[in-house]
Amino acid sequence: MDRIAAIRRMEDALADFEDGEATLEECERRVRAAVRTFASEFDGELSAYRSGEGTVVVAGSEAEARERVRELTDVEAPVVEKLSE
Repeated sequence: MDRIAAIRRMEDALADFEDGEATLEECERRVRAAVRTFASEFDGELSAYRSGEGTVVVAGSEAEARERVRELTDVEAPVVEKLSE
């Protein structure tokens, strides 16, 4: 999924919420699914990694992913796992 498709899915979810056609929980689920799909479909050198605390980052290696998680959170020694494609 490219960036534009992900944004469109999020906009659709928000529009349905605004129109009363979706609950907040449904809207959140749809937005989260769009972001996770976008993050897990990278080509080339980058991959998505999730830390044990749930933070998702894009990086070229596991070590780089751990460093990015450290920069974004207070976790000193994060454990990261590559998201499957």
